[in-house]
Amino acid sequence: MKERIAVNPQIHFGKPCVSGTRIPVQSVLELVREGLPFAEIIRDYYPDLEPEDIRACVQYAIDVVAVEDIHLAPT
Repeated sequence: MKERIAVNPQIHFGKPCVSGTRIPVQSVLELVREGLPFAEIIRDYYPDLEPEDIRACVQYAIDVVAVEDIHLAPT
């Protein structure tokens, strides 16, 4: 699934995109957040995507959060 997401400094300033496209992961995740079904995202916004590409975007976000260090300020 990781091969479905690419980071290229020449595309969207290095923001992660769906491989072989200029579609940013963030844009796909925003549509998922709005509750759009995968089929609607593909039909109405990104016809070049496959459901597996959208799943890869979600997994990418999970992976980023999983390794992120959280530093809480003392209260």
